[in-house]
Amino acid sequence: MRRHWEQLRGVLARRIRYKVTRGGLLFTLAILVVGLAAVISANNLLFLIVATMLATLLISGLVSRLCLAGLELDFQVPEHVAAGRHFPGRLYVRNQKWLMPSFSIRTEGIRDAASPTLKSGVYFPLIAAGTFVEETVEVRFPRRGAYRQNSFAFSTSFPFGFLEKSARVTLRREMTVYPSIDPRPGFEDLLLGIAGEIETHYRGLGKDFYRIRPYEAFESSRHVDWKASAHVGSLQVREFAREQEQTVEIFLDRDIPPDLDAWFEHAIDCCAFLAWRLSSQGAAIHFRSQGFDFRQPEEGDIYAILRYLALVYPQSGNGPEAPLEEASYKIVFTPSPRLFSDAGWADARVFAPDVLPVPAKKTDEAEGA
Repeated sequence: MRRHWEQLRGVLARRIRYKVTRGGLLFTLAILVVGLAAVISANNLLFLIVATMLATLLISGLVSRLCLAGLELDFQVPEHVAAGRHFPGRLYVRNQKWLMPSFSIRTEGIRDAASPTLKSGVYFPLIAAGTFVEETVEVRFPRRGAYRQNSFAFSTSFPFGFLEKSARVTLRREMTVYPSIDPRPGFEDLLLGIAGEIETHYRGLGKDFYRIRPYEAFESSRHVDWKASAHVGSLQVREFAREQEQTVEIFLDRDIPPDLDAWFEHAIDCCAFLAWRLSSQGAAIHFRSQGFDFRQPEEGDIYAILRYLALVYPQSGNGPEAPLEEASYKIVFTPSPRLFSDAGWADARVFAPDVLPVPAKKTDEAEGA
């Protein structure tokens, strides 16, 4: 009994929003007209009709409120979710009332810039007492981060459609959403340039033939290709691919001034995109930031890096750290290139605000199209 009383208190405390429908406006107007006629004519039958209409209006409000009472929502998405993409999710709605069913319930994502959005609302004509229903929906998370509560709402206009009532739902499940790994304008060009630089950076003397190039001073003559040299009239060398594993060391600088918060978010998206794509191409990623050091695949998969990027935030006061691997290809995201150059990152590919500008703002609807 105490459990049921606590559920009832929670229902009464839930904030209900009201919206009068066109039918409700017409019905209210009809009540006013009949009531005015009853007062003018002093006709008892009209008074009875007015009383019946008022009772119908009150019963409609009470029944719709009871339909929203005792509803609990759970939402499950795949383990790995990135912002900006549509993902299939399982929506579970449970009716905790022990006697009364809920009728004509619609579940939608709250229209807020920071809330997940459903591709379409879900309509349940009936949820029996003490049971749950489930539905597969497509959901899109507009931003990276942790999603905890107040993301969805129940609504109903049962039984007569005079009022549409809605109530926000508190989720019991916390979801971590990765940054967007989809290419933004210019990201593909950056990836192509970096992939070429990595290939050049790791060329060497292995067993797999790489290319024929002009001879350079003080090189060994054992790899001179005499046939090619005779053809072009100058010494040419056979070059082979280096056998060493290609390692990309990425550093994300968290020492960001407040006026560059938008750039920091853009840099996180670019960092996530490059780490994801380079990892899928077989490169080993050594990801670093102030207070974080992770090697992929030695210490785990790429999702550990994306999970860190999903929750990272600027933190001032931490200076640059020196690179740990001299032979690795280095990428740095920072608004202070000079500090990193002095710290030993002079040969790194540096992405500063002038190199990686923030694109023009778009609405969430335009991005999701």
